[in-house]
Amino acid sequence: MWANADWRGTLYGRYAEPSDSLPDYASVFSCVEGNTTFYSGAPREDVVATWARQAPTHFRFCFKLPSMLTHDKRLVGIEAELDHFIERLAPLHDRLGPTMIQLPRDFGLDELPMLEATLKRWPKALPCAVEVRHSEFFHKGAAEQSLNRLLITHGADRVMLDARALFATPAGDDVRLQQAQREKPRRPLHVLSTAAQPVVRFIGHFDDAINHARFTPWIEQLALWMEQGKSPVLFVHTPDNRAAPLLARDFYTRLAERIALPRLSEFAGERQESLF
Repeated sequence: MWANADWRGTLYGRYAEPSDSLPDYASVFSCVEGNTTFYSGAPREDVVATWARQAPTHFRFCFKLPSMLTHDKRLVGIEAELDHFIERLAPLHDRLGPTMIQLPRDFGLDELPMLEATLKRWPKALPCAVEVRHSEFFHKGAAEQSLNRLLITHGADRVMLDARALFATPAGDDVRLQQAQREKPRRPLHVLSTAAQPVVRFIGHFDDAINHARFTPWIEQLALWMEQGKSPVLFVHTPDNRAAPLLARDFYTRLAERIALPRLSEFAGERQESLF
């Protein structure tokens, strides 16, 4: 996301309006996880046009397929709606990163034909990433093998949800941690790339020592993928997301010690503070 008022004074200026914050976000980070489409469906044409004007050419939007298609209709009979959704994003065609198909927790092996039909219809030029949450896709058995073969066949990446930091400690009396642990699935982490743009969703903790310990193995893995010519995408969350930009910058800095990366721009809020 980018419209977060909690980021005023750090990523954004102290008086920035969240609805106008995309230019500041895109001046620092090179991609965003677009959750808005998951909850609200295809954006209006004028909204897409505004995003297209505000984001630089190197920026990548990684939207999610609407939950109406993945969770309500479970990918059944969605052909027209899928086409409409992709058509609505057309003005961003050169700035679309992996569009994510986040599936329900009970979407299992028996429904893979629905996913296969969706991937067959998927435009070849639009990167795709699939996030599964059913436990049978994490046992390294026939179900997981079938899923991985399907993704490889259609050039779709498998989203890797790394929630180890989030569940590293009991939530205790922390209401924010309780809510985050209820909302996020606790599944084993299987590190693999089935296409050219591996997607990692790192769900952090409030304790930065825990976050950095769990991120350390990713440094070598992300660098290896880049050395192989792949373009990995890393999204960083914290339980309430207030510190997510700061944690993302920390991770980026650590990764830049391993492999050459462009220097990140200063946060607008911090730049503003330095003037006073």
